[in-house]
Amino acid sequence: MSCKAGQRHHPVRIRQRRLTETLPGLGQPSSVFSINLPVPDLSAWRKSPCRIPGVLEFDSGHSGPEILIIGLIHGNEYAAGWALERLRRRNPVPPTGRLTLIAANLDAFDSFDPDAPVLARYLDEDLNRLWHHTRLEGRDRSRELDRARQMLPFIERADILLDLHSTLWPSDPFFIAPPRQRSTELACALASGQDLPDTVLTDLGHHGGSRLIEHAHFMASMGTARSCLLEAGPHWEPGTVTVMEKVIDRLLLEVDSIHLHGRAVQNGQSSELALVTDNVMARSADFSFIHPWKGGSIIAQAGTVIATDGHDVICTPYDDCLLIVPNLRPRRGQLAVRLARRTAAHFKPQADARS
Repeated sequence: MSCKAGQRHHPVRIRQRRLTETLPGLGQPSSVFSINLPVPDLSAWRKSPCRIPGVLEFDSGHSGPEILIIGLIHGNEYAAGWALERLRRRNPVPPTGRLTLIAANLDAFDSFDPDAPVLARYLDEDLNRLWHHTRLEGRDRSRELDRARQMLPFIERADILLDLHSTLWPSDPFFIAPPRQRSTELACALASGQDLPDTVLTDLGHHGGSRLIEHAHFMASMGTARSCLLEAGPHWEPGTVTVMEKVIDRLLLEVDSIHLHGRAVQNGQSSELALVTDNVMARSADFSFIHPWKGGSIIAQAGTVIATDGHDVICTPYDDCLLIVPNLRPRRGQLAVRLARRTAAHFKPQADARS
């Protein structure tokens, strides 16, 4: 777990010299989740004029940006289904260009069971870890891979991608942008809207595989396509849908300026950049946070113990450490939490940046 962003003050993982009965830890909380959002009716998405289920196109007939808003990449994250369905009902034909909406994993969504809500995340494998060309062009088959290949033409024509997600564990909303200036501009333009999530997170990818926002179309060094992901809040809360709808409205309002100049016209707040420095993996079955941290919590002092993992203690490596969606029940080998450091300055978009 190396740090490449700023000076590190303290090691993240420290092995205790001997067994102690005084290690802090709250134990793993109950896995019973509150479901306060009903399952949406997505029957209108089953048959599409383009003959691909879950894909709807709204074409202005005029030249302009190709906008893609996608949700339900994980079948149990159906707050995005609500946001997409409400948008569909508005017949959102843009003034210029074309808007494409995708409900990505309807088969996994159909398997949702409120008594086992986590299991509907995917059927065979995580649809948001398949977007490297070696997977897409390989010989492997799965229901998610087949679906990714089916959606690929819509991905590869997009100028702007907004990927809607939610979190299993409590977290403040935030954006994730891949490490490209043009995509950071997109995320920061959205985050600068009044009363919208203001944190834009950048990392070097996910340890489990390539996410959609990291598809080669958005990562090409000489390309122009922009992508970002919104983590809008907990899976099954009405407020998460509200955040998604506000971000969608801002994107559709500002899309021409973002597409051409990498910035919004109307800004209500500053956006803040943060860079992931550490992925903390659970090395034992006894990983336990000392407090039920909420995603977005900031730990003021370097060296603060935040968790235990067997005989190890997990500490913050620097002051003002940002906790990214702590997994309060990690299994051995799973990601427990990501640690991020805010940059020293607010992001200032540049109209000519296309790196």
